Amino acid sequence: MRRGSWRIRILIGLAIVAFAFIRRCSNQEENPYTGRTQNINMTAEQEIAIGLQSAPEMAQQHGGLYPDQRMQALVDAVGNKLVQSSVARETPYQYEFHLLADDRTINAFALPGGQIFITYALFSQLNEPQLAGVLGHEIGHVIGRHSAERIAESNFWQTLATGASVGGDMGSVVAGIGQNTLLKNGRGDELESDELGVLFMIQSGYDPNEMITVMEVLKAAAGPDRVPEFQSTHPDPENRIEKIKEAIEKYSGR
Repeated sequence: MRRGSWRIRILIGLAIVAFAFIRRCSNQEENPYTGRTQNINMTAEQEIAIGLQSAPEMAQQHGGLYPDQRMQALVDAVGNKLVQSSVARETPYQYEFHLLADDRTINAFALPGGQIFITYALFSQLNEPQLAGVLGHEIGHVIGRHSAERIAESNFWQTLATGASVGGDMGSVVAGIGQNTLLKNGRGDELESDELGVLFMIQSGYDPNEMITVMEVLKAAAGPDRVPEFQSTHPDPENRIEKIKEAIEKYSGR
């Protein structure tokens, strides 16, 4: 009886794993703006809806919006210039740029569909070209569909872990492999966004070398106790600087 129940568990586990791979294969699509094939399980319209729904809560977590309209107008002007000068204007996304009141956390981030945020703590340390570098990087995340890809990949690994757990008590092992894969992919997202940010800066008339200064600001903000790269979704700033230099050389002749 025990042997029979194990056979059933293994068959169910294999079926779950097979389902995960079949669904992943059916979700493969080429990103028309980057040329990269991705695992995506939502439409652009769904990405936009997620971003619009999440934006108020994200702003609230950072003290709301910064009250100075002149500074917000600068963020809007730089962000819109980047969009209109690049492939971003051809995408279906709704780009909106938000200056957050948080004056302690040095950060910028993008939600799916085009909602882009920068904290006052970071904004206050940047000149206009450096601001363009930060916003260009975040536009790169939107165009790269990185959030949607991470959601689909997380679902894939969760399903695999479930199948491995049912079929052979290996769920924790598979989950660990999945976590490491997602971390590695997350670092790839950052480098892709850096490269796109450099391209958008050049297309908008900004000096892309200012992106290197942004990396130095981020490195200083992280301090000596920053998380090692292998434990972080963000590459080490020194590695990012090398890739940014490569991107500048790649696109400067265009």
